[in-house]
Amino acid sequence: MALNQLPKPTPQHSTATAAGGVAEETHDHHDQPPRGALRWLLTTNHKEIGSMYLIFSLTMFFIGGIFALVVRAELFQPGLQLVQPEFFNQMTTMHGLIMVFGAVMPAFVGLANWMVPLQVGAPDMALPRLNNFSFWLLPVAFTLLLSTLLMPGGGPNFGWTFYAPLSTTYGPPSTTFFILSLHIAGISSILGAINIIATILNMRAPGMRMMDMPLFVWTWLITAFLLIAVMPVLAGVITMMLMDINFGTSFFTAAGGGDPVLFQHLFWFFGHPEVYIMILPAFGIVSAIIPTFARKPLFGYASMVYATASIAILSFLVWAHHMFVVGMPLVAELFFMYTTMLIAIPTGVKVFNWIATLFRGSITFETPMLFALAFVVLFTIGGFSGLMLAISPADFQYHDTYFVVAHFHYVLVPGAVFSIMAAVYYWLPKWTGHYADERLGQWHFWTSVIGVNLTFFPMHFSGLAGMPRRIPDYSLQFADFNMVSSLGAFMFGASQLIFVWVIIKCVRGGVKAPAQAWEGAGDLEWTVPSPAPLHTFETPPEFKPTSH
Repeated sequence: MALNQLPKPTPQHSTATAAGGVAEETHDHHDQPPRGALRWLLTTNHKEIGSMYLIFSLTMFFIGGIFALVVRAELFQPGLQLVQPEFFNQMTTMHGLIMVFGAVMPAFVGLANWMVPLQVGAPDMALPRLNNFSFWLLPVAFTLLLSTLLMPGGGPNFGWTFYAPLSTTYGPPSTTFFILSLHIAGISSILGAINIIATILNMRAPGMRMMDMPLFVWTWLITAFLLIAVMPVLAGVITMMLMDINFGTSFFTAAGGGDPVLFQHLFWFFGHPEVYIMILPAFGIVSAIIPTFARKPLFGYASMVYATASIAILSFLVWAHHMFVVGMPLVAELFFMYTTMLIAIPTGVKVFNWIATLFRGSITFETPMLFALAFVVLFTIGGFSGLMLAISPADFQYHDTYFVVAHFHYVLVPGAVFSIMAAVYYWLPKWTGHYADERLGQWHFWTSVIGVNLTFFPMHFSGLAGMPRRIPDYSLQFADFNMVSSLGAFMFGASQLIFVWVIIKCVRGGVKAPAQAWEGAGDLEWTVPSPAPLHTFETPPEFKPTSH
């Protein structure tokens, strides 16, 4: 859709009025914030902190992406081309750690900071100073993590899952600093989750019941409880690693009476809910975008809430499907196989509801909608390959091959990352007061979709043919698939430069956006001016519930 054809605001879609709910642009009764760097260092405003999270996430996305491109450049042809195996292992490990803990998770927290108070009609987060502190822990954590690459022996080289005893007995000396950086990032996640829960439960607009909340708020509420439940497990397992490395304990060392498989149980008890921490907020974003551009209410609102909660609960019962090859008893294999298949049911409910929302809708295909639709299609492909991996006897063949790499990248790139991009395009008019350049947005979308599929789809075939993960060299039979994957990776990486330019261009100017930037958008954030003033909802807005 051309920019001059962008939909005009239609007030009849609103579920709230802003009467008395939006502060004026200027506030004589507020202390003026300090200028320059000190303002950003000390800010407690949820919008500014949300912006800092998003900028930090984008920076980490590019750093982690550069590490991935080093990996793909090495794998472009058989034989050792560019880097030594040791450095290759550091790149694969750092790519995974930075993308999971430094890019995807902070991006979702940034979106929560920006949008949750606006969507529930709160003036700010419940604990603003804690909010500031939880953000500033992240640059410290990831500066420390990146600095390990410059230490003697290099950075972590044992994969992003850092299995013991590979990490505890054979890891580089910098492993201790890697553990410290994860502790700091984990504290940030827990504090952020507490803040989000307190905000949602205590600061909703008068008249807004729990089942009136937007799906993005619901998914973040459930995600925050997941974070509080599993981040201490990660803290425990890396503390046990620290003791094994520095204090002579043997939690994971068989020679001292420990058990390496214990590490896997503890790690994946954290790690599998972590996967849903990185995808549940995406479900909320897509559940906001699809109804807006289909001009229809979301189909099955209540079932979406219950499905999200079901996924969160079931995520605690499936962790050992990552461990079918360790020699579990048959009854355990069957239990984890069936619980893993069971989790496909609430996920399928969500996909069905999105498709039902689209059915007979008055659909337009602006950039946010394109990313949301690509999410539904490609995330579903990742879900199907997940069902294949759930089947215990088949998993013996797939385990630690590129088939697994293809599966989780289909879940996390067209899943989590595409949903974040969709959210940015969707809410940029509210953040900046300008619409994003639609033509550039469409270029970004199509190059990203083509690049993602060229990168990760061939990995299914190389994995089924037996190519192992985390190897810098391979036999000739995998050469064609790897060449295509590498070309796709560079295409996807280059297309993100368009994304950065779209954001810069939108911040600097463009077509002005009204308060309700998208026809059909009906949540509270569309009742405040665009761009959203620094202080909103100083007096609670009038919330008028609508039937879902």
